[in-house]
Amino acid sequence: MEKANSHEMRHQALDDYPIVSTVFPAQSDEFIVIAGATAVPRGFYRRFAEFAQARGVNVITTDYRGIGDSKQGSLKGFEMDYSDWSRYDLAASVKWASERGRVWLVGHSLGGHAIGQLPDPSLVNAAYVCGVGAGWHGWMPQPERTKVWIMWNVLGPVITRVLGYMPMSKLGIGEDLPMGVYRDWKRGCSFPHYFFDDPKAKHITEKFKAVTMPIAANVSIDDLWAPPKSRDAFFKGYTGTKVEPIDISPQQLGVREIGHMGYFRARVGEKLWPEIFKWLETKGLTLR
Repeated sequence: MEKANSHEMRHQALDDYPIVSTVFPAQSDEFIVIAGATAVPRGFYRRFAEFAQARGVNVITTDYRGIGDSKQGSLKGFEMDYSDWSRYDLAASVKWASERGRVWLVGHSLGGHAIGQLPDPSLVNAAYVCGVGAGWHGWMPQPERTKVWIMWNVLGPVITRVLGYMPMSKLGIGEDLPMGVYRDWKRGCSFPHYFFDDPKAKHITEKFKAVTMPIAANVSIDDLWAPPKSRDAFFKGYTGTKVEPIDISPQQLGVREIGHMGYFRARVGEKLWPEIFKWLETKGLTLR
């Protein structure tokens, strides 16, 4: 059930696939598009969206196809590429916002991978992303390194062969993944610099040269999936702009943990989110 200060929007991705978003309206021409993480439904970002809305910024959150309210039936047999979430679904929300005002992007994990896959990244003035890394298990500390290796190389191949999709919900990691997302994500995570090392991904990585917007890339030192060295390995691929790395810690924010998901939880957000907006203001965002 949507709250009174937001409304559900059913619209089409750039390839006409039907998707669902939530719009948090404000009396301004400033728009933040939330670029969510893999397998994470848009409702997870509600608290951040309301925080931004209270400061006079419109926000749009989107369920990618096959996830949340943009899922249509069983994932078994559902065909798509991982890049569809970025180049079609997220891109549709960016285009929608750009037709109504100035666009800023706040991303989480996949959200940092998506920027270079947008058909027209120049529509975005600046981006602040959290928890973005290369995904390679070798950058992760133990025992997470071994757990992720087992997921990709032991459990995943068996489970997906049987079910036809990846049941991430059974592993306690977000929502279930369409087979194409699992396939492409697994392949990217097999390289130390993600798809930038993949000779078969030139059609994706060449587009990153067109990204010139300012980007801040924040990771917490206790983020097991995207520690600072993983972040730095990935953002080497953004050759057209200078990416500002920002490291934080639970101790710095006075919380017990941040991890890979905490950036958008309220207990962390009360300390972190004002800093995100301070940075965006230096790039031209106007708050009420």
